[in-house]
This record gives sequence, structure tokens and C-alpha cells, in this order.
Amino acid sequence: MIRDTRRFANIADKVRHEVPLDQDDGVFLYHYPDLLAVGALANDRRERLHGDSTFFNVNFHINPTNVCEADCKFCSFARLTPESPAAYTMSIDQIRQKLQDRLDQPVTEIHIVNGLHGGLPFEYYKDCLRVLKQLRPDVHLKAYTAVEIHYFAEKYGMSHEQVLRELIDAGLGSLPGGGAEIFAERVRHKMCKDKASAEQWLAVHRTAHRLGLRSNCTMLYGTIETLEERVDHMLRLRALQAETGGFQTFIPLAFHHEGNDFARLPEPTGVDNLRTYAVGRLMLHNIPHIKAYWIMIGVKIAQVSLSFGVDDLDGTVQEEKIYHMAGAETPQAMTRADLVRLIREAGRTAVERDTLYNTRWTDDGAALPGIRIDASVPFSGHHTRVQLPVLS
Repeated sequence: MIRDTRRFANIADKVRHEVPLDQDDGVFLYHYPDLLAVGALANDRRERLHGDSTFFNVNFHINPTNVCEADCKFCSFARLTPESPAAYTMSIDQIRQKLQDRLDQPVTEIHIVNGLHGGLPFEYYKDCLRVLKQLRPDVHLKAYTAVEIHYFAEKYGMSHEQVLRELIDAGLGSLPGGGAEIFAERVRHKMCKDKASAEQWLAVHRTAHRLGLRSNCTMLYGTIETLEERVDHMLRLRALQAETGGFQTFIPLAFHHEGNDFARLPEPTGVDNLRTYAVGRLMLHNIPHIKAYWIMIGVKIAQVSLSFGVDDLDGTVQEEKIYHMAGAETPQAMTRADLVRLIREAGRTAVERDTLYNTRWTDDGAALPGIRIDASVPFSGHHTRVQLPVLS
């Protein structure tokens, strides 16, 4: 690689003057050999936006079913039929119990993602939201990817807007960002051709934003996409954000290769992870937050990412299935104290937020309310492979 310092300086000047970067700029940043320089530039942008603040929330995940009609080549979570080994579908009572077991926890968000189950009525998905809202009216439900919303619309003969309005009436608060994968048609045809297209994914989020919902956006990287296709993906997200302003957070999702048809592919390296976060921060000037999903990349790289443009570490998570079924060896949960400790160690200020980024608590070096943080004790996250239960 050639170290074109003049070109890099020109890009840095554009960033500092808030001039949007173009496709060639993004590809150049992926190739520029000085990773630390790219990271420093992204960190400068991050600190202009958020200072030292690093956000997290107290959340947990529910994945009510992994039965899915789509045969995505990169996916280790889905099972094509209810009879497939390790397939499961929770009852509404089981979903209620997931929250019942956590009523003593200060949970502010429940994150819900499913497979595309061909045998469930639309009422199931609404009941899932209703039962959680009945038990905890104050909890925010971030539920159902754009791929699911589009699937509901096609399966039940509704428009995107009709689906979203009915889910909002049942308690939906915002949309997660999953299912975007890579927008490039070449890649989608090879790895996920039987689910929502890039245009359909974007259309769902456009409609959600028009209805007043906020959402996240993602990019799956490390499969068969090119660097040019990664940058194109970011630019298409940026264009929709310029139109609607509804995206809160960009979340790069690192590919995990166990248990899927792309097992032959190597997973992204730590360098690729950090560079992708940095390039994302620099390309997506109009999306406020960049999130490192610690459960996917590990807490150590997540800490380092806080100097590469990242300002959000997601949350406590609890019982994550999708990436652990693909071989993730990270913990399935961390406590508030764990998160605050790793943020402090990275030299940042921990800010507990709700889903919509309203501040609930800011670290001033004192104890987290109700939890003692002892600097002499390492945080409890430890790398263990989790054996997942099969639910029926």
C-alpha cells in the first residue's frame, strides 16, 4: 500500500470542515496503511460529537423463534422448518416469563428479533409486544427488523405502513437495524436472495421514520463483499438519513463463520473491525452514533474501538442467541458495573441511556446507584462457549 499522506490530509480537512466524504474517499481510508491515523481522525470526529461520553443501556434480548423460510448462507441461527434440529418457537407465556424473571432488574429496553416463520399468525407478533407491555408498561420494545416487517406485509397482505401501525398500537417503540447485510445486489443474490431486497429494507425504515419511529442501521461485513461495496452500503444509509433523519445508530456487524454455509471464510480480524468502525464514523457524518456490539467482537476490541470512532457499546444484552449460535465465545451478558468498568478503563465517561438516548445516569467516578464498582476486581465478562438450550 502507498502512504499517500497528501490525499489523507485532504480527507482529514474535509472531515474537520464537515464536508461529506465520497465513495473514493471511503475506499481510500480502507486501504490507507496507517490504521492509527485513520482511527485518530475518526476519534476526533467522535469527540466533536460526543466528547468522552460512551453510551450503554440496560437491555435484554428475546428471540421468540428461529424457524425461518429464508436460507441465508451466512446465518447460523435460523432453522428452515419447525421440525429441524434445534428449531424452537416460544409460546406467549414463555415470552412473558422472560420478563417476569427480570422484574427486579432496571431493564429499560427489550430487543426482539425472529426468524421468518411461515406458520405463525400476525397476532402472535402483536401478542408478544402486548404481553411485555402489560407486565412492564415503561419498558421500550425495540422489535422486528425491516426484513421481518416486509415479510409480515407480504405474508398477511398488508402495506409496510399498516404493519407498523398495528405493531405500534401493540407497543412497538423502535426498530432494530438488522437484516441490511450488504446492499450490493451481487452479494445479496449469493447470500440472501430469498428475503427483503436492499430497496425493500430501506423502504421499511423510510416508512418507520415517517411514522415517528427511530431505528438503527447495520452492515454485515467480512463475507464476500468488496471494500467498494461496503462503502456503497454506507452511502446508501447516509442518503436515507439525509432524507428522513430517523437513524440513531450505525452498527457494523462482524461475520461469524461457525455453523453456516460460509464456514470456509475467515472471520474479520481485529484490524478490520477497528478500521470498519473508523470508516463508518467518517463516512456517516449525519448518523449520530456508532455502536460496537461487544458480544460480537469481544470486550477487548470493544474497548479499543472507543478510540476509533465508537461511542456506544450496546447494553447488558442477556441470552443473546444469534451470534452465539455462530460460534461467538463472548459472554451472553454483562452487568451495568461490568460495562462502566470497561468504559472507565478505556478513559471514557460512561453514560447510561434509554433507547432514544435520553440520559439516565452519567459516571462521575462515584458508585453506580445500587452497585459497588471495585477497581481492584476485574469485570465479570469471561470468554466461555455457551451451550444453548433447545426451546419448544
